[in-house]
Amino acid sequence: MISKNPQIVIRHNLSRQRFEARVDARLAYLSYTPNGDRVSFDHTYVPDELRGQGVAAVLVRAALNEARERHWKIVPRCTYVVRFVERNPEFADLVVPQTRA
Repeated sequence: MISKNPQIVIRHNLSRQRFEARVDARLAYLSYTPNGDRVSFDHTYVPDELRGQGVAAVLVRAALNEARERHWKIVPRCTYVVRFVERNPEFADLVVPQTRA
């Protein structure tokens, strides 16, 4: 999977259950936990050196796009994912209703 930002390539690492971005040899990721037809988006991690460059947004957007393709319903446990969906309501339909803020 390749993000829309040509400088940030997102990889879906199925074995580690996370979406990963390597930027300048540093790893950022969004981890998830599948549970039946639902997938909890648990944690977004971006190294200090990469913060403020839009890496987390690219990760979350890629993960949500793949969730749509895979027909996942997401449970956003990560506050960054919650805020991202609030700012990008085109993804609100992916969120399990009782988990919306």
